[in-house]
Amino acid sequence: WTFGGGTKLDVGSDTRPTLTVLRPSTEELDQGKAMLMCLANKGFPSDWSLAWKVDGRSSGSNWEETKSPGVVGKDGLYSWSSTLKLPVDQWQKVVSVTCEATQGSQTLVSEILRRDQC
Repeated sequence: WTFGGGTKLDVGSDTRPTLTVLRPSTEELDQGKAMLMCLANKGFPSDWSLAWKVDGRSSGSNWEETKSPGVVGKDGLYSWSSTLKLPVDQWQKVVSVTCEATQGSQTLVSEILRRDQC
């Protein structure tokens, strides 16, 4: 619900989202790009934040991160996504990529993709 000048009220119980990390496609890798996607589904409230770690590091000078706003479903739960673009030569050296979801005092939710399992 939104009131007056845009005050938003989320009503519901805290729900941790389920994370899925999608690996880069062969076509992207052939074009010199490695794009990973993190899908966060069915979380509540709406202010969960997604972040990436590559081999345990939180940022890199040649990373590109893009985040989508949360979308509410008919069940009142939210879904988000985030993409991470890496140069293909860096992707070939990566051991693992982690997507993390955080929200206030909620317990961290994370999902790890190991490159050798792709």
